[in-house]
Amino acid sequence: MALKTYASAIAAAAASAALLNQSTAYADGILPPNPSEDQPSPAPPKVRNDHPRTTSAGFDPEALERGVKALKEISASPHGKKVFETIKKQEETKQAELAAKVAEFRQMKAQHETERQKIIYDEQKKLAQHQAQTKSQMAKYEDELARKRMQAENEYQRARNQELVKMQEESSIRQEQARRATEEQIQAQRRQTEREKAEIERETIRVRAMAEAEGRAHEAKLAEDVNRRMLVDRANAEREKWVAAINTTFDHIGGGIKAILTDQNKLVVAVGGVTALAAGVYTTREGARVIWGYIDRILGQPSLIRESSRGKYPWSGMFSRAMSSLSRRNDPASASKNGNGFGDVILHSSLQKRIEQLSSATANTKAHQAPFRNMLFYGPPGTGKTMAARELARKSGLDYALMTGGDVAPLGSQAVTKIHQLFDWAKKSKRGLLLFIDEADAFLCERNKTYMSEAQRSALNALLFRTGDQSKDIVLALATNRPGDLDSAVADRIDEVLEFPLPGEEERFKLLKLYLDKYIAQAGSRKSSFVKDFFKGKPQQIEIRGLTDDIVKEAAAKTEGFSGREIAKLMASVQAAVYGSENCVLDPSLFREVVDYKVAEHQQRRKLAGSDKPMP
Repeated sequence: MALKTYASAIAAAAASAALLNQSTAYADGILPPNPSEDQPSPAPPKVRNDHPRTTSAGFDPEALERGVKALKEISASPHGKKVFETIKKQEETKQAELAAKVAEFRQMKAQHETERQKIIYDEQKKLAQHQAQTKSQMAKYEDELARKRMQAENEYQRARNQELVKMQEESSIRQEQARRATEEQIQAQRRQTEREKAEIERETIRVRAMAEAEGRAHEAKLAEDVNRRMLVDRANAEREKWVAAINTTFDHIGGGIKAILTDQNKLVVAVGGVTALAAGVYTTREGARVIWGYIDRILGQPSLIRESSRGKYPWSGMFSRAMSSLSRRNDPASASKNGNGFGDVILHSSLQKRIEQLSSATANTKAHQAPFRNMLFYGPPGTGKTMAARELARKSGLDYALMTGGDVAPLGSQAVTKIHQLFDWAKKSKRGLLLFIDEADAFLCERNKTYMSEAQRSALNALLFRTGDQSKDIVLALATNRPGDLDSAVADRIDEVLEFPLPGEEERFKLLKLYLDKYIAQAGSRKSSFVKDFFKGKPQQIEIRGLTDDIVKEAAAKTEGFSGREIAKLMASVQAAVYGSENCVLDPSLFREVVDYKVAEHQQRRKLAGSDKPMP
């Protein structure tokens, strides 16, 4: 027990000594090494000495005194040697532990150094990556700047090129205008020269004619006396001869009248003969009129028909129809001048295909004795409804008859009779007949209209009665610009409805080519008789110069909204303009001038039509 007490006292003394050394080191400003840092930490602030037993450096000797006292007690004790050995072992153990801690501290320091180097390496690597990324971004930014600069330069160059192209186009336009102006001046000077030349020629011809007339007058004056004497002698001889004949005739007539007047029997016979002759002439004339009216009413064409492929009488037109059918059979291409199988009719491809299907179906229907199908054609005026109906009848092998709805209203109470006569006449066609009623809304409108007269309503009812059942003899084809105005019962009779729109650009080009060939290229080339050429003169041939398909396509693009009839009138105006020119030549400038004028006229007409409409 005393040994343990001594050992603890020695340990306390050693601890006091260590604390004394540490305090002394702190007092002298020396700090223990920091294992986590390479450089020493700054010295802590000095402790204020408020205890009287301590020195000015802050050292307390009390622990040292206790240690000295303990050492004295140990040295006086009989177990002091054992205590010192024990203390020595403890000290060695502590030294070994301290060496192990020093080794561990060095290992930790080495590990810390390794980690520090790793951190430095990582930082350097990150710095290098950041520098590389920064350099890449700088290169990318410089590339983007270069690309934008190049794009800006390209845009500037493109704008400059466009400006140069625009300037070149304007220069070309100015040059073309100058060329046209120069050409017009040259043409004007040429026309002026030709007019002056013609004036000189006319003056020369007039002077020559005057000279020749003066010569003939002089020759006639020389022979006038001789001719006068001969004519006087001849006139006297003729006068004497006619006077003698008249005297002889009147002598005979006077003797006959005198004999009749003096003889009563001869007078009665003469008066009766004259009376019988007058009565016979009158009776024959009136009887022939009555018989011909009866024949015309039975066999003739109804008065409502404006045009028909059948003649006015069954025997009329047989030779012409036979010759036309024979010519079409021998020359199938003659039935189509434009290659579409519809003659002068130019339609949209889908509409043309639909009409061809209807013509084939109608022909097959007639061949199989099946009921025909009625049709309705509607669309703006001048789009080829009548021509399409005529061609459909021709391709179907049917006769056709054209009438207009405006002819029914003036008939009044006779309208019903005329309509029945029309259908009776149509049923007599052996081939079948296509009855085309143009402007059908004129008398087939709604029956509840207030302005519809009783006669018109009766005519409508008569037509509805005759078309109530499907017919095997008549195809009813109605044409109107306002299909909504038709009576509902009339619309119920319709089996096929076809819309005829305004021609598109391709159709307008074909129409222009067709009428250009009809009115311009073939003008003056028709065969005429010698008598017409002698009295009226042969029509002059038109020369087409420089008119290409591109110019015609340009005109087709300009004439948007034109109907087929308006295009035909346009080409007729071109023909009139060519005939009005001096040299009878159609060139592009004249063609464009007429087209532009007609286009402006069409637009003005549309504006006027729009201004006439009531305001909402």
